Amino acid sequence: MKAVLLPTDFSNNSINAINYAVALLKDKPCKFYFLNVQKASSFLSDDMMTVSSSATVYKTLVSAAKTSIENIINKIKAEHGNMEHQYFSIVDYDNFIDAIHQTVDKYDIDLIVMGTKGASGLQKVLFGSNTVRVINRCSTPILTIPGECKYQEPRKIAFTAHHIELYTKEALAALNSILKTYKAKLTILHLAGPNVVAHKRVDNMAFFDTSFPEAEHDYIDVVDNDIVDTISNYMKMQNFNLLAMVKKPHSFLERLLHTYTEEKMAYSFDLPFLVLTNPEL
Repeated sequence: MKAVLLPTDFSNNSINAINYAVALLKDKPCKFYFLNVQKASSFLSDDMMTVSSSATVYKTLVSAAKTSIENIINKIKAEHGNMEHQYFSIVDYDNFIDAIHQTVDKYDIDLIVMGTKGASGLQKVLFGSNTVRVINRCSTPILTIPGECKYQEPRKIAFTAHHIELYTKEALAALNSILKTYKAKLTILHLAGPNVVAHKRVDNMAFFDTSFPEAEHDYIDVVDNDIVDTISNYMKMQNFNLLAMVKKPHSFLERLLHTYTEEKMAYSFDLPFLVLTNPEL
């Protein structure tokens, strides 16, 4: 049974990601863990200053968060009625990343699904700060869902590959599961540019041919200052439903995340983004 972590701050973005996850995994037996992390600043609000005991404040905040999660769960049960799905509520008072790590370890989480800021007006941002931190610091596969992205079955998926590193079946297990469930079409998008090896690495091509024999291969040129725009435009023009990428130390994704601040990620990227981790070989 798949274990899925759904961090939520009760915003529209996080609720949208929750609904996406439940729909995506409708045919899979799943345990969904809803996690809300309370911040220390919550204890300093004016409304709480009249409460004499910090323990009472804590109980009040936790109780309110649990009630909010239960309301979400009840709505999901009413709308989906999926007997293969189980739902669990977790409220933690901790550092956000520490809470994520502890929950992942305790419940053996297979996938994290998080909402991100959607494109709005001229301020078009790919990731929220919490999402970037989770991607950078967690090794569990992460699926990010833009706030304005409504669920569609992932029938056409792109996986970006660069041949500095090798890939493994373990690293791409989450991607392979989605491909098999939806009989989706996979395009392996080979990136070439000044800091990316352009030639075909024999080991990787053999791996792709064996593991994804029906996948198509395409090649695009990228440069550091327009990586985001290049990939985004390609995805839109080719009508893809999902983008997958592997994170590894010194990888393309890590370099992208550290090179582009939220402000620099100023483009309309309205597709789900699956971030995978390649174990050390």
